[in-house]
Amino acid sequence: MECHYCDGSADVVVEKDGVRVGVCEAHFREQMEELADSEWIEDLDDQLDVDRAE
Repeated sequence: MECHYCDGSADVVVEKDGVRVGVCEAHFREQMEELADSEWIEDLDDQLDVDRAE
């Protein structure tokens, strides 16, 4: 499967309701960084009570 964003090979493939989308590692990291900077993820983090071991 090809990356959704470029012609590279998909390293991560996600499927929901029969639709599959793949992304290469570089685009996966880019999307994760974007999510990490969004308010949505902060709100989700506040809703989850997760203990992070360091």
